[in-house]
Amino acid sequence: MILVTGANGFVGRALMAETRARRIDARGAVREGAIGDEVEIGNVGPETDWTASLRGVACVIHTAARVHVMRETAEDPLRHFRAVNVEGTLNLARQAVAAGSRRFVFVSTIKVNGESTSPGRPFTADDKPHPADAYAISKFEAEKGLRRLAGEAGIEVVIVRPPLVYGPGVKGNFARLVEWLAKGLPLPLGAVDNRRSLVAIENLVDLILSCADHPAAADRTWLVSDGEDLSTPSLLRRLGDALGKRAHLVPVPTGLLRVAAAAVGRRDSAERLLGSLQLDISPTRDLLDWNPPLTVDEGLQRVAHDFLMRRN
Repeated sequence: MILVTGANGFVGRALMAETRARRIDARGAVREGAIGDEVEIGNVGPETDWTASLRGVACVIHTAARVHVMRETAEDPLRHFRAVNVEGTLNLARQAVAAGSRRFVFVSTIKVNGESTSPGRPFTADDKPHPADAYAISKFEAEKGLRRLAGEAGIEVVIVRPPLVYGPGVKGNFARLVEWLAKGLPLPLGAVDNRRSLVAIENLVDLILSCADHPAAADRTWLVSDGEDLSTPSLLRRLGDALGKRAHLVPVPTGLLRVAAAAVGRRDSAERLLGSLQLDISPTRDLLDWNPPLTVDEGLQRVAHDFLMRRN
């Protein structure tokens, strides 16, 4: 039996759908509104009682988290992130040990490695971590706590660090790009020369499920992506093709774009379009005998199809 936390979130929903498709015995944990094979557990935190959801569970896949907040309003964001992502995660892991679970798969973030990479120097799982914001710091602290617990209690811990995840129903910056392209708006990104790794939700789910039972996955950290890094202009052109729309890209110097973004308080958002962030997934491929089941274009076509169906 697998327990998927955050089963009504973006990644959790996709995981539950795939376990049903593969006829894998799985149970979902949700904060509220449980249906079917789900259990309601309330808010995730240091006091959450996971007893009912952990009965008979051999592997926990933990996707529930306080996610990166674009417009943070909390006076002490790190405290709020720690309550859910660190204390809540370790509380669940300790209860999983007590319930007899053998493996704990933790969906972390590539932001633990850092915010950007230099040309030709992709992140690896062995790099020294450089988390920069409260979200990434909390995920890194959770990783460290899980490794300590693995050493003390013997549970196998698997850490997966994905980059930006996209797929049908995606929200945030990626959804805005889809909207802009669908409207035929000119975008000042034609001169951007970067490389970024992305991961389609289907590819991430496939790797996570491999990590749930692959013997070589235990007690290691794995990076995941689609296996093809794209520049922002290439991403926009290929996403435009999937939408049946030509991407209108204006070649504005990236230095000017950075200055403009800083002036309106959007430096971080701009850097996700202008900077590079690459992942080396060769150990994931080689040691887990894993390859992304979807190509980038197949993943983008699924996003476009979903968007067009919703719009119509």
